[in-house]
Amino acid sequence: ENLYSRGTADKKPYNMMASSHSRLQNGGTGAERFTFSPEPTIEDIRRMQAEFTDERDWNQFHQPRNLLLAMVGEVGEVSELFQWRGEVAEGLPNWTECEREQLAQELSDVMIYLVELAEKCHVDLPQAVLRKMALNRLKYPASKVHGSAKKYTEYKD
Repeated sequence: ENLYSRGTADKKPYNMMASSHSRLQNGGTGAERFTFSPEPTIEDIRRMQAEFTDERDWNQFHQPRNLLLAMVGEVGEVSELFQWRGEVAEGLPNWTECEREQLAQELSDVMIYLVELAEKCHVDLPQAVLRKMALNRLKYPASKVHGSAKKYTEYKD
């Protein structure tokens, strides 16, 4: 077993590609919106990575600064996949299955490092996201910013 095959507490293996075709109707408008699979949760990912790191005695190397730099490196690898493509349409219609899998692996690396960095910094990431989304709703009220990409400081009351 490794980080990518270990399941939740009941040790069910994950189908890592299960969400690639998961869809949800978007409010009856006919437009489909991509959705993630429900598992693994962020806590599952944190636990799997903690086990993976502990089994290899890598905590000595996984301190906040090291994790941040590793995550930035992985973001660079994601960037390389997009670097010379120009605009890329949602759903990556012109990408091969191999290119999609490469992207999935690099994005997974970014998320794994992000979750481990949050753990090492004692940031409860799901709760931090809820607080940040509430703050963003205040900074960017839909009635004021609808259809605009301006920064919140550019809006006049």
